Amino acid sequence: MNWIEALILGIIQGLTEFLPVSSSGHLELGKHILGVEAAENLTFTVVVHGATVLSTIVVFWKTIVDLFRELFTFKWNDSTKYIAKIFISMIPVLIIGLFFKDQVESLFTGNLFFVGIMLLVTAALLAFTYYAKERQKEITFKDSLIIGIAQAIAVLPGLSRSGATIATGLYLGNKKELVAKFSFLMVLIPIIGANLKDLLDTNFTFEGSSSGSIPLLIGFIAAFITGLLACSWMINIVKRGKLIYFAIYCLIIGSLAIIFSF
Repeated sequence: MNWIEALILGIIQGLTEFLPVSSSGHLELGKHILGVEAAENLTFTVVVHGATVLSTIVVFWKTIVDLFRELFTFKWNDSTKYIAKIFISMIPVLIIGLFFKDQVESLFTGNLFFVGIMLLVTAALLAFTYYAKERQKEITFKDSLIIGIAQAIAVLPGLSRSGATIATGLYLGNKKELVAKFSFLMVLIPIIGANLKDLLDTNFTFEGSSSGSIPLLIGFIAAFITGLLACSWMINIVKRGKLIYFAIYCLIIGSLAIIFSF
């Protein structure tokens, strides 16, 4: 993989990790178009996911610091309840990661038809939020589990994680800004945990990467900068209820993926 391919894939990862258009689906499409296997390269995957995790931490650093500060007061208050909800939301994806990891990874084979179908499902999820009854409900423990189930299902390539979790939260009547923040914070530990597990399960070395150090650095920077922009942008988009435009986009890209799969 050369630096231009790393730049393109880094930008794709950074943007689509937060925008409701499926990062996994777009990386599969990008891999197919560029004719490289970078999306399946462990080192590159760890690096760009690490970049998007870092961008999330930067955007929500004050919230994260406040939550940790409250956690160590060992009091059952709003902050510790929020942390408990995040941990509850991680249970479904943890089950998938522990018991169905191989089955899920077998789906990441560049199958454009499957990716296209899942993008159409994403489009439908986003489109129906337009008709969701707008309410100002706080996220409950039950809601966090349901949103977590949506996140677990969204491990499928082409099904947007942020799209599925945000749409589910809106269907449940949760406040728009709370849903967006919860969606981005709930994925931090699962991504970090999955990457650490990959590092422990394999002989991970930057020197041994088929990508090379320069493409890895470029991919990291591209994913981090675009991740910062996309994360901040997405919060405002959810507040304004403009998800219908992403539904149209996913409909178009999903249809094209299905057409080109034949």
